[in-house]
Amino acid sequence: MNKLKINSMKKRKKPITDIQKQKDHRNIEINKVGVKSIRYPITVLDKKNGTQHTIGTINMYVNLPHHFKGTHMSRFIEILNRYRQGINIKNISHIINEMKESLDAVSAHMEIEFPYFIEKEAPVTKAKSLMEYTCKFWGSHNDKLDLVVGVEVPVTTLCPCSKEISKKGAHNQRSIVTVKMRFKKIFWIEDLIKIVEKSASSEVYSILKRPDEKYVTEKAYNNPMFVEDVVRNVADKLQKDPNILWFSVESENIESIHNHNAYAFVEKYRG
Repeated sequence: MNKLKINSMKKRKKPITDIQKQKDHRNIEINKVGVKSIRYPITVLDKKNGTQHTIGTINMYVNLPHHFKGTHMSRFIEILNRYRQGINIKNISHIINEMKESLDAVSAHMEIEFPYFIEKEAPVTKAKSLMEYTCKFWGSHNDKLDLVVGVEVPVTTLCPCSKEISKKGAHNQRSIVTVKMRFKKIFWIEDLIKIVEKSASSEVYSILKRPDEKYVTEKAYNNPMFVEDVVRNVADKLQKDPNILWFSVESENIESIHNHNAYAFVEKYRG
């Protein structure tokens, strides 16, 4: 064997140990292990424009059997990179299945939260502006795929009790209504938002000129609602939609004259 080959063999590096694949002897399975708070460009369906590009905050997990020491965190990011041309509600199932296969997992989970923008017109002056809504996707796969879509919608509510007992005016507040749904087929986020906005005392807008503000405050005054009314109104509309398999509605009133918030919650299963 020549001298050059001997020196080459001496310099050859030892294989890198895969610590994650080493045995763990504590006999404890981990339900979810993975990565959180990944900021990533995603594409979602837009009723008016076809698609909308936004930035999602993504969490990805798999289960870890008791005999494995750890999972391969870098593989989550590699999977995301393979779908960088479009991460949306239609291909979440493909991403989750790839997570299971790549990480030899029985179950996999993915959560995506993102801002969604809709152009709205002020009610009187028709001034246009972008309104932001927070949307969320939850996807899980164990024996079968489970997909949930959620949206947070700000609205205005005016207190019926305050209107009844006051000679001049009534207190109102901004409320955050959160709806989560399981469904049979894809639906438009815009339609769900519209259902919520029509179930409150008034909508919320990004731009309001004086004529618009007059319209909105008078509309709310003529349409008073408790937090209970809001969740019941939304639930009444959703339970009539055969596409919806399950839903929950919660509303939190950010009270203007109380040192607490008012809250109500409704959950319904179809069948």
